[in-house]
Amino acid sequence: MGDRARDRLVSGEAWDDFCETLKVAGRVIDAFGDEPSDLERAEWYRFLSRLTRNGFERMVENCEPERPRLRDAPWRQSINVQSPDQDHLMCEFVDGRHEYRIRGNRGTLPYFVIATWSAPQPGDLGARDWAPVGVDGLPEFDPTNLTTTSFLSSRDLEFDADGNFELILSQNPPEKNGLALQSETTGLLIRTVYNDRSTVIAPTFEIERLDQPTPRPIRAAEMSEGLAKTAQIVLGYAELVRAWWFENLSQRPNTIDFSEATYLSNGGVLDRLHGFGCWQKPSDTALVVRFTPAECEHWILQVCNRWQENLDVYEDGQGYVTKFTANFEEDGSILAVMADRDPGLGGNWIDTFEHEAGVFSLRLIQTEGAPSISIQEVALAELEARGLAALEGVTPILSGGPSET
Repeated sequence: MGDRARDRLVSGEAWDDFCETLKVAGRVIDAFGDEPSDLERAEWYRFLSRLTRNGFERMVENCEPERPRLRDAPWRQSINVQSPDQDHLMCEFVDGRHEYRIRGNRGTLPYFVIATWSAPQPGDLGARDWAPVGVDGLPEFDPTNLTTTSFLSSRDLEFDADGNFELILSQNPPEKNGLALQSETTGLLIRTVYNDRSTVIAPTFEIERLDQPTPRPIRAAEMSEGLAKTAQIVLGYAELVRAWWFENLSQRPNTIDFSEATYLSNGGVLDRLHGFGCWQKPSDTALVVRFTPAECEHWILQVCNRWQENLDVYEDGQGYVTKFTANFEEDGSILAVMADRDPGLGGNWIDTFEHEAGVFSLRLIQTEGAPSISIQEVALAELEARGLAALEGVTPILSGGPSET
């Protein structure tokens, strides 16, 4: 960080480049041609606005080297099929040179996991214009290309009798209640997993730098970096949903694939299996999903839009089903119907909320294995009239099973 980054901010060049990069991100939807509906296009531009808000919260407001904070992801931000049953507390680092202490109390939360990550970023990121290179610049500078560098779960921590704990983050951490940082570490994420929010006493977490630096005003070069990081977050996630759709998910509609490589490519942690897929159906049909989850801490089947966001009904408890909300069949299996209206079969109805395509996923935390999944597409009116008998003769699409590396 030097004079060039400062000069770009003072002259307005950093702001101009930020705005131009947002324009580049906005045109990523052109790759989808006429495929997206008006609803999906409205969601796309709202998605970009949410990414911008997320970027500012993380990279401008919460990336002060002398004042680390753990902040929840912004409201209604659901990047990459974010679970409604998880909160995401984040702290952004410039690098991993410092040592930190997290103090907290688990409340009555059954499970959480703390992870550090890195992402490609050059040392002079605030001194350069990124809009001219567009997505071609992402291999060098992409805050969304997250690699988990270390993690531990609440099962690995030692708590006192009241649920309190301390955790040291350092390049030379202690053996107990320690988490390793690397020189390239750029952030920290705490995933808190709720079974039933109405009955859980929420945990508390606070972070501090061990050398206790004195807070200071922001510098021009730092604001130049914050603008660049925010713009690249928007561009990176826009390109991510395009690449995942065309190069992976849409090639195998109505299936879920447990690919460890896919999940870990965006900051995933190895305490869970997370399968992704593309779902497609006309509005007058339903998808009948069946699987038998293995024993696990938590699971969630989640239906999202094309941009990997929760559908707008998630605030009403719709668009997903979990281990703790599901109606199980007598044999322990799950029957879920994805449709625009409830066919009245019992089991579990997941409202697709006037969408005809999107991304869906099955996430299992601390599980013994990935289940096989059967999906049948059937006319919704037939399902309403005949019940499960309407599935006779409908060949199921099979997927899931053991995860791929």
